[in-house]
Amino acid sequence: MRSLVTGATVVTSLAAAVGVGYALGHDPDDGGRPPASPPIALANADLTAVTSCDELLDSYVDRALEAVGPYGWGGSGAVAFSAGGADAGIADSPASEAARSGVATSRSTSNESGTNVQEVGVDEADVVKVAGSLLLRLRDGELLAYDVAGDEPRLLSATRLDDARGSSGWVGDPGGEMVLVDGRAVVLGTSPDGRSTTVTTVDLADPTSPTVVDATTVTGRASAVRLHGDVVRIVLQNGLPELDFGVPDGTLGQLRARLRNRALVRDTTLADWLPTVDGTPVVDCADVAVPQDDVALGTTTLLAFDPAAPTTRTTTAVATDSSISYFSTDRFYLAASAPQWGWVDCMGCRPTGFPGSGGSTPLFAFALDGTRATYVASGQVEGTIADRWSMDAVGGSLRVAVGPSSETGDFNSVLTLREEGSDLVEDGRVDQLGVGEEIKSVRWFDDLAIVVTFRQTDPLYAIDLTDPAAPRLLGELKIPGFSEYLHPLGEQRLIGMGQDASLQGVTRGAQAALFDVTDLTDPRQLDVVRYDEGTQAGAATDPRQFTWLPEQRTVLTVVSQGWTGTTGWVSVLSLADGSMSNRMVEVEHGTDVADVRLVPLASGKVALVTSEDVSFFAL
Repeated sequence: MRSLVTGATVVTSLAAAVGVGYALGHDPDDGGRPPASPPIALANADLTAVTSCDELLDSYVDRALEAVGPYGWGGSGAVAFSAGGADAGIADSPASEAARSGVATSRSTSNESGTNVQEVGVDEADVVKVAGSLLLRLRDGELLAYDVAGDEPRLLSATRLDDARGSSGWVGDPGGEMVLVDGRAVVLGTSPDGRSTTVTTVDLADPTSPTVVDATTVTGRASAVRLHGDVVRIVLQNGLPELDFGVPDGTLGQLRARLRNRALVRDTTLADWLPTVDGTPVVDCADVAVPQDDVALGTTTLLAFDPAAPTTRTTTAVATDSSISYFSTDRFYLAASAPQWGWVDCMGCRPTGFPGSGGSTPLFAFALDGTRATYVASGQVEGTIADRWSMDAVGGSLRVAVGPSSETGDFNSVLTLREEGSDLVEDGRVDQLGVGEEIKSVRWFDDLAIVVTFRQTDPLYAIDLTDPAAPRLLGELKIPGFSEYLHPLGEQRLIGMGQDASLQGVTRGAQAALFDVTDLTDPRQLDVVRYDEGTQAGAATDPRQFTWLPEQRTVLTVVSQGWTGTTGWVSVLSLADGSMSNRMVEVEHGTDVADVRLVPLASGKVALVTSEDVSFFAL
């Protein structure tokens, strides 16, 4: 990767943020504001550095006053905004020699911890982790350690962690999950209201007698947890503060309520807007960058530490609330979202709180080095970014799949960006993908993107990214149904887990589809396994419920009956000669189906983890 223009940043440990403030004469009644330090060096004007804590608080309050009305946040008439656009045709698909070279899948192996991850070398939090003959799992607030070296898994210890539970309601919420590094587990738990996160570090030097070495509760919901080498990184979201808003009553009720609610906003402190420990912000004011675009109000904080020294943490933050972030091996990208609602201030007859991004999505890039995260570049993309799977970085190029917006029309696109000085500059773009359709899944390779969209049929698009400045649509395949998760099976095969559908677009049940991508100008569907009506593919919402065993040419994936997962099976898909045979093994019932895992072990065995047991799965 080429050299980058970076700005120096001040990093502050969580422990120092708590302790230094009082050591320097910090007044506990000043709103919990840490003392200001030299401001973060920002690369361009998209993010603004503040010179004082008062300036930072003013930036939050000024933006918040535009979003509060007589009924609180959003006022009395919440409005959902969506962008539309004109219909357009599908672009032609040029052929090239690169189209017949096959798919490079070197970046698509499973992580050695047993978790199916997005990026090789970047582990993700999960309810199960393995290291050699040690298997760890979380169950109902307990950390259970197993020896999986023998004929049967053997329980070594059970450590109670009351704050290691997940909150309900969020798919992929890392609360109640963990990462494992150098004999220490870092366990995250989310409070029932989803507004705070407990980070617990457990020493497993003796797995028969684990020791809790640190437990810290910080306000904010963890939306992502990643492991780079021995550095744990947690993305924390702090949304709009919960304030004691009033409601209108009487003739002048709207006016009184609005004035009272605005006064409550003016009385907020930085402890209401930033992540805190024991009421004290853990981010230094100078390390919070304020976006210049009209984006969702709140704070997104990147917290990093080495589990060998869990109380020494570094933080950097952006003053916006966003759950869409992506980690490569050396970059962190944050996609900001526009405000999702607005209201009409009838007192002044003017709209407030409307999205100001004009159909574009702001992107902020941070370079990762040790526990440091340094802001290096930012820019905007025309279109909407659905989730982390829509982004990928390789060889100095950021690739993004975007949905329609007022700036793009009613179609999807794949675009590339490069870091040019301190700006993320659009390098190339392919438009007109899936006119009037929605992106269902994306899979990135070194020189290729596979994009699936859906409305009535399932177009699968192959995009050549060999030249980032000139991406090209190579081929497409239209079939009923759609794939919500894509996984490479060697250099010429791809499997998609998703939904079968009629020609009219009515979904019928889960399906697994096997694709041949030898010739990218002419991708083909080789075989389909259709499951019973009303079933769901677990990997569609959680790719950790998908396991590929290349030596056995076997896929293990979870399929459930109904949205509530009343019955869960392991679907054993055996591949041979371009076809799939399926065997269903019933393993779980109820909501616990979501936590079923199939973990490859160093011994060649596969551990089946259910709510009640850890066993070896018979292939």
